[in-house]
Amino acid sequence: TDIGRYGAGTQRDGRTFVKGGIRMPLTMLNFGEAAAIKRIGGKEESKRFLKNLGFTEGEKVKIISSNNGNVIVQVKDSRIAVSRGIANKIMV
Repeated sequence: TDIGRYGAGTQRDGRTFVKGGIRMPLTMLNFGEAAAIKRIGGKEESKRFLKNLGFTEGEKVKIISSNNGNVIVQVKDSRIAVSRGIANKIMV
């Protein structure tokens, strides 16, 4: 682990340490695992689109299915397919 002067760092497996816990991309969750969204990266347009689908900080997401990084997640009362690229921007 490489911890920087701001209290954050990256492990070899891609997880990110920050003050208050570990963040990792949604793609790193396994089938059936659930976690709370901690941060959503990307362009404002993408963030707004995800927010409208229910992907907001603090919201619980559960992996329903995964195929080569593309995932189907349950968020609120919906199941939503998310590409690997987008899922990598959703930190849990």
